[in-house]
Amino acid sequence: MKKVVVTGVSAGAGKSTLAAELGKKLDIPVYHLDSIYWKPGWIEADPEEFRGAQEEIAARDSWIIEGNYTASFDIRLKEADTFIYLEVPLRVCLYRVLKRWLTNLGKTRPDMAEGCPEKMDVEFLRFIITTYKARKGKMRNYMQGFLEADPANQVIFLSNQKQIDEFAKGGCARKSDKQI
Repeated sequence: MKKVVVTGVSAGAGKSTLAAELGKKLDIPVYHLDSIYWKPGWIEADPEEFRGAQEEIAARDSWIIEGNYTASFDIRLKEADTFIYLEVPLRVCLYRVLKRWLTNLGKTRPDMAEGCPEKMDVEFLRFIITTYKARKGKMRNYMQGFLEADPANQVIFLSNQKQIDEFAKGGCARKSDKQI
């Protein structure tokens, strides 16, 4: 496990937290896509700039890249050896997003770009709710394609906090027994 993609069904799935824990445990640098995509004041990065930054990171010897941004998944997946996917229930994602907002009100999270203080709006909550089900299928297709691309690739599918905690504490090399 040297080049790891950490994805999730939605915001609030636990991607950033797990990536940070794995980075410390495995002594691998962690890159949060939100901190690359967003510029101060919540300005979106230019698509070519965003892709270029990911290509630069993906070419390195080891990394953990956390985030979804499926339009540029190809860059990460062609270099990765491990695909970790968190599929916690929608209610958990919503709870965590609201908790994160309250906890970080007026502050910029460590996994976010400088100048992007925590915010919340109805559109973001609506996005989480309306894309949750469709994203499950999309992510499972990405996992299947990743496995088919190279038999040495590893997929780790975690569907609840207990599995995430166990994996982070000691199971960092196990393949998931969960069906895709």
